[in-house]
Amino acid sequence: MQIQISTDSNLSGDEKLIQYFQAELESKLARFSDHLTRLDVHLSDEMGAGTDGEDLRCVIEARPARHQPVAVTNHAGSVADAFNGAVRKLERVLESLFGREGHHKGGESIRHKTEDEQS
Repeated sequence: MQIQISTDSNLSGDEKLIQYFQAELESKLARFSDHLTRLDVHLSDEMGAGTDGEDLRCVIEARPARHQPVAVTNHAGSVADAFNGAVRKLERVLESLFGREGHHKGGESIRHKTEDEQS
């Protein structure tokens, strides 16, 4: 899984911050790593530096193999809160996408089990 993190000109995206966010994404999305080819993260300050409020935005676009890309957005008052909120949203979207994959109406049919497995 390839991870690309970028920031706009109003935020400083130093190497330490980017490494931390990469490690968090790898950790929190590890169960989906076989299904994802790429993650694009963009952090921005919509109102510019020096303003208060929830104007920091984190957009994460995930590119799952054999599926259309999905994107989530979260606004918050700090970069960390915006990032963590977006990761939580992405976890829910991916769980919904991959949690049901391979399950037709709730699971495997009893007709496919051998006699020993049925008893």
